[in-house]
Amino acid sequence: MASHTIRFYSTTDDYGEFSNFAEYPIRIDGVTWPTTEHYFQAQKFEDAAYRQRIRKAHSPMEAARMGRDRKMKLRRDWESVKVSVMHAALLAKFRQHGDLRALLLSTGDAKLVEHTENDEYWGDGGDGHGRNMLGQLLMRVRERLVAEA
Repeated sequence: MASHTIRFYSTTDDYGEFSNFAEYPIRIDGVTWPTTEHYFQAQKFEDAAYRQRIRKAHSPMEAARMGRDRKMKLRRDWESVKVSVMHAALLAKFRQHGDLRALLLSTGDAKLVEHTENDEYWGDGGDGHGRNMLGQLLMRVRERLVAEA
């Protein structure tokens, strides 16, 4: 059982670095992405040119908006791979930025919660009924980093 809970959401709040909108570039498969949000949103699509357009989006908000465009064809396997895609992005982010790794490890055994009414899958739905998949993955990444240390 976690000793306490750390809630995060906005990049300007405490632990805002945990947000996928936080501006920490990641390098995956030889390609640099401005944020984990850019990477995650781009991976939804089969179209390579559209993935590149998302990579070049001026902000994570723009990348997120492009990722919600259903005029573009989603990968057929997206629902089954989205959690592993996010996990890979988070591992890259916290392995490639020592300050972030230290911040995540400093949370000890705290429960990490993306606190937002805007998302019941990745976040807590605002009142705790959501799945908090982002928080769960961050805790999994933290365990992995502890094991690697």
